[in-house]
Amino acid sequence: MQFSTFDQFCMYAESFVNLEKKNSNYDVRNYRLDRMNALLNHIGNPHLEYKTLHIAGSKGKGSTANFLATAIEKLGYKTALYTSPHLVDYRERFSLAGKFFSENELVLAANTLVQKLSDFTFTDQWGTSQPTTFELLTTFAFLLFALTKCQWAVIETGLGGRLDATNVINPVAAIITPIELEHTAILGDTITLIATEKSKIIKKGIPLFLAFQDKESRTVFYKEAQQNNSPVYDLKKEVKRISTKTTKEGQLVNIEWQEGQITSMVLNMLGYVQAENSALALLVLKHLGLYKENLSESALQEAKMAGRMEIIAYNPTIIIDGAHTVKSLSHLTESFVELYGEEGNSVIYGALEDKDHVHMSHYLLKHFTNIIVSTPGTFKKSDPDSLYALLKVEAHGYPNNPNIFLEKDPNCALRLALKLTDKEHAILCSGSFYMGGEIISAFQRKNIEVACP
Repeated sequence: MQFSTFDQFCMYAESFVNLEKKNSNYDVRNYRLDRMNALLNHIGNPHLEYKTLHIAGSKGKGSTANFLATAIEKLGYKTALYTSPHLVDYRERFSLAGKFFSENELVLAANTLVQKLSDFTFTDQWGTSQPTTFELLTTFAFLLFALTKCQWAVIETGLGGRLDATNVINPVAAIITPIELEHTAILGDTITLIATEKSKIIKKGIPLFLAFQDKESRTVFYKEAQQNNSPVYDLKKEVKRISTKTTKEGQLVNIEWQEGQITSMVLNMLGYVQAENSALALLVLKHLGLYKENLSESALQEAKMAGRMEIIAYNPTIIIDGAHTVKSLSHLTESFVELYGEEGNSVIYGALEDKDHVHMSHYLLKHFTNIIVSTPGTFKKSDPDSLYALLKVEAHGYPNNPNIFLEKDPNCALRLALKLTDKEHAILCSGSFYMGGEIISAFQRKNIEVACP
């Protein structure tokens, strides 16, 4: 089998079992490392040819990974970045510090991979099995980074940590961003259970870097680090204060370190959460000897990433953000209101089934004039009808009396938002990265007639 385009490889990868699309039991039969290790060993262990950083967490891991990759690249190292999910294009998952690899490089890696795997088989107590889509994509990423002579790679976990396909690397450091209740049907329904799954990216003797965590999560992480003799660098202990403000010029960030140093930046990536994400990235860079004064800050200020308060249009302004937890949506709406106020704005909202819909709905009801519930694609299960019904019930008592609509087709949801929102106001799309991807695609084809009721 040979591919002439990267899209052909993506279709091929999608033909395998795709656990990203369903809530399968989180066990060693569905999510496993033995098959992933066998895959990598069969093709020559390309993931050992460069240095890696490993990032897990409930929110902020993609942005933090991007900050780190951009800063390391700024030092002169060829630096790869592996993140998931993508919004519109699979190429978003594999990049050089946020910049796409060339089509030739992607196709060469894809053809090399399928050639190397042509005689691969894996058999265990459950019989003979094939790799999952995510295992295949992760293996592809590791091979691509090796073939293109990358010196560093920043690797984001896909789900959890313990059984995630990325948890086969031997990283220079483990980095864990804030923990919240998420993927509860798979990872567990308590903070302790979720933190335990994420903690398993900590390897013996390697340093652990922690974002601000609640008491339950910190207890889990410190215990795991102690068992692995891993030094811990905790943002809570290293930073005295972080202040931030969202402006149309950028995200103003001021970090006061315990040692007395003050870092001031204006980030391209907007949102309150980016202040903490950038501080965590700087903490990692400093303790790993990858920090260079002014140069590192400059890199963080230049970093960009799709789906993080990303403005895709003006008049009215359309903003895409993948916030899908209570705290991330809280911070997102706070930043949004700082820029656009609380009157006359619309939100297109689509969230997956396993989210804290009740608490997240309050931020929508409080801050928006128009709330349009839509479908975040078909990649994972969602229930827009139930979400719409919940919002209608929860809306009682809100003085702003928001208008609530159900428009399952994202194309029609965007059309409705544009109809309801004056040019001086703004439209926010949030709830999941999948929702963001749907609206970006809808916007790109907005001139095509769509039959909407």
